Amino acid sequence: MTNPTAAMLVIGDEILSGRTRDSNMHHLAGELTKAGIDLREVRVVSDDAAAIEAAVIALSRDHDTLFTSGGIGPTHDDITADCIARAFGRDIGVREDARAILAAHYQRSGQELNEARLRMARIPEGATLIDNPVSAAPGFTLENVHVMAGVPMVFQAMVASVLPTLTGGAPLMSQSLRVMRGEGEIAGPLRALAEDFPDLSIGSYPFQSDGVFGAQIVVRGSDGVRVEAAMKRLCETFDQ
Repeated sequence: MTNPTAAMLVIGDEILSGRTRDSNMHHLAGELTKAGIDLREVRVVSDDAAAIEAAVIALSRDHDTLFTSGGIGPTHDDITADCIARAFGRDIGVREDARAILAAHYQRSGQELNEARLRMARIPEGATLIDNPVSAAPGFTLENVHVMAGVPMVFQAMVASVLPTLTGGAPLMSQSLRVMRGEGEIAGPLRALAEDFPDLSIGSYPFQSDGVFGAQIVVRGSDGVRVEAAMKRLCETFDQ
């Protein structure tokens, strides 16, 4: 049985401009690997409504689960919630349970729940809320799409809230071997290994150290016995 698949949509001009370095994809990939859910695709789009809607429709159709990051804050360019609503043909408006969460949070902090902050309580019809223990403003899940904040600390908290609700598969295991040879020298044996172990992912990641070329060979798979067997063959092949 194959593992469920997932995709991620990263939203924001600040990512594409290079102003902000995205760390959410790295975190999500690691958490999904542990849960036995295969992250198959990641896209980055600007704060453009048509681009967001098209990506949501395509990625949610082609994968079991879609995670989005960014664009659900209080400012004018936070348009993700509206785009998700349009992508699924749902109405959107301020929801009372989301409003209550924000009202309690800002009352505790002595701040006003103003019009801008109230934008974060706008939730598409039929969605369920995603808990945000960091800054209160909830994310939401609509069909197979989990809509989360772009701030890394909040994103990570929301991922922790969502993952227990998903059905995973076999966790992916990996082992690696550092080989001080160039890829041109090791390509042939690696091809033979990949042919003998088609159920595993075998990657070669080159590096240079003190003027010497080498490669980190990584073997990944859900069957620990097969991973061990492939690693044993690697060590024998390269006398390690």
